[in-house]
Amino acid sequence: MRNYRLKEGRTPDGRNILTGTEDQEQEKVFTWAKYAASGTPELALLYHVPNGGSRNRVEAAKLKRMGVKPGVPDMVLPVPRGGYAGLYIELKVGKNRPTKNQNEWLLNLTLQGYLAEVCYGGDEAIEKIREFLKLPMTELGRTVKA
Repeated sequence: MRNYRLKEGRTPDGRNILTGTEDQEQEKVFTWAKYAASGTPELALLYHVPNGGSRNRVEAAKLKRMGVKPGVPDMVLPVPRGGYAGLYIELKVGKNRPTKNQNEWLLNLTLQGYLAEVCYGGDEAIEKIREFLKLPMTELGRTVKA
C-alpha cells in the first residue's frame, strides 16, 4: 500500500484512530480490495461515487444536470448479503460528521433494504466490508407489480 503520513485523531464518539486524509483512507480501501478480490471476487464490484471534491462552477453545474446529488455515500458494494440488497459506506476521518444530506441518504438507503454505514478511516471501512461479506448470501425475490 501507499505510504502516507498518519495523524492521530478522534472520532465524534471519542475513539482514537490513526488516519490520513479522507482521500488517502479511501485509496487504502480500494488498494486492499484490489488485492483481496483474488480470494473474494465480489470485491471487484466495489466502487466509489465521485460526488465530492472541488470543481469549477461550469463543471459542477454540468454534473448536477447529469444527476450528481449531494449526500450520496462514498462507496458502494452492490452485493446482497444478510438480508440486505447491498452495502453503502460514507467514509469520514477525524471529527468529521455526516452532513444533513448524507444522513438523509443513509436513512433512505436503509429504508430501501441496504446496509448504509458511516466508517471512520479506511481500516474501519475494510473491517465493515469484511463483516458484510461474511453474512449469508441474500436471495433476492422476483419483481412485484405495484
